[in-house]
Amino acid sequence: MMLSVSSSALARLAARQSRTAAAASTSVRNMGMRVREEVEELPPNFSMDAVKPPPHGFGEPTEEEMDPMAYVRKPVSSAHAVDLSKDAISALDSAAFGPGGSVVHGRFGNVDASAAETIPLEYLALLRPASEGAAALREITEGGKTGTVLVYGASRPAGMTAVQLATASGNAVVAVVDGQHSGHDEMVDTVKGLTSEPGTAVAEQYAYCKANFRDLVEKTVSGDDFTSFDFDSNQYQFLSDFKANVLDYVEAYPSDLPAAVDSEQLKFTGKEKDRANFKTNMNAYLSQFQPGADPIDPAQLEANFNVDQYELFKDKFHTQTTAVVSGGDGVTNIDRFAPAEIVNNMCMQPESTDDAKADDGDYPFDFSVKNAPTATTPMTKGGPIVGAIIEVTPDLAVACEAVAAAKTLREKAEALQFLTEPQKTAYGAASSVIGLATKAGAAVRTVGGSLPGLDAIEKPSESDIKTALAGMELGDDGTSKLNYFIQVYRASDYPIYEDYAIHRAKEPLSGPRQIVVTK
Repeated sequence: MMLSVSSSALARLAARQSRTAAAASTSVRNMGMRVREEVEELPPNFSMDAVKPPPHGFGEPTEEEMDPMAYVRKPVSSAHAVDLSKDAISALDSAAFGPGGSVVHGRFGNVDASAAETIPLEYLALLRPASEGAAALREITEGGKTGTVLVYGASRPAGMTAVQLATASGNAVVAVVDGQHSGHDEMVDTVKGLTSEPGTAVAEQYAYCKANFRDLVEKTVSGDDFTSFDFDSNQYQFLSDFKANVLDYVEAYPSDLPAAVDSEQLKFTGKEKDRANFKTNMNAYLSQFQPGADPIDPAQLEANFNVDQYELFKDKFHTQTTAVVSGGDGVTNIDRFAPAEIVNNMCMQPESTDDAKADDGDYPFDFSVKNAPTATTPMTKGGPIVGAIIEVTPDLAVACEAVAAAKTLREKAEALQFLTEPQKTAYGAASSVIGLATKAGAAVRTVGGSLPGLDAIEKPSESDIKTALAGMELGDDGTSKLNYFIQVYRASDYPIYEDYAIHRAKEPLSGPRQIVVTK
């Protein structure tokens, strides 16, 4: 009896263990997943706000720890231009923050708050020259006139303002960069970029050559139309020039020379031991050149070589050069081409134009002596000269005062003779600008000072100030209509920078930028 009881207990234990093993094996086959028997209950006060985001993610931004060795810049309260007449920073050409975030200009008082919000404080220090440039442009274009505007001193604040505003209003501007900046090629190109076709910008030395500057302005006013000249009359000038060149070629390279080279190259200048091989080497060297030309009778050339013969010659020359460039066409001899010999044969026996091949098409850059060239680009005209704006520079002021003080023509010549080269160049370039405007009956205005015999902008009007402020405003894209090259000296951080800025502004050729001191 006892044995049977023990056997049943063992049987039940074995069955229980077998079920446990089966469950374990099933669990393993199901990728080790087990049913969670104990569930942890959430706290009664749990919410989504209980889990805070990381400091670098969502939520309030955290302040970065400052480097204890880092320098913290002091806030800027004012910006000043440099007054070279007083060797100090200007109190009038300055802008400062007032109470309540307002901006006060040293010359014009409170600045419109809505405009000042989007204008850099450094720009407001240049508000006076900017307003003068706007006033000068308004006066010379009074009545809505548009055309060509001449500007001298285009790299200075007032001149640069006039260039940009005139271009924006549809005028063609011919700008002259004065001697302080004309040696800086990048500055000249930058001012040229502020204009639009057909306007341009040149250095002061270019305007000093009056004929060149006059031609440039005439091309700007009337448009550079190279097809407008009388081609029927000029084609004979082309022909006469060609005949003169042919005769000069025959005289320079006669047929008694072994090749069409300078006779000096045929002389033996080496050592005596090399004389034996000189002729052999020279013959090999001269074989690459064309032979000399036989004499041409000038009377026969003048009588028989007309425009039609010249056109036939150019066709032969065109065929020869095309074959040389392309490596040969199998027919043309690319190793020998004697133009003077061809002209001589055509003079003795003129060729018929009836057998000339028809034109294969229009070649824009192929010169024809019989047909005028066709325009490849649209021609733009600036229109008549509407006025000139002269920025008074130190060199120009000294030169004009010296000439104005002289009474007789001799005294004026002596005054010019004793000027420095920069003063002479400034006077000559400005005279070119003034002379063209006066000849056209246009108005001339000076900004940044006065010159004898010319009207100056004494005080800009309220509308001129608003025009300058509107041009200085920064748009949503960070750009503005008026742009300047400014170098800022932060005297608020380093007071010695104020004296250093004045020193740099007084230097000769101080550089193509405007110095502004912030305090």
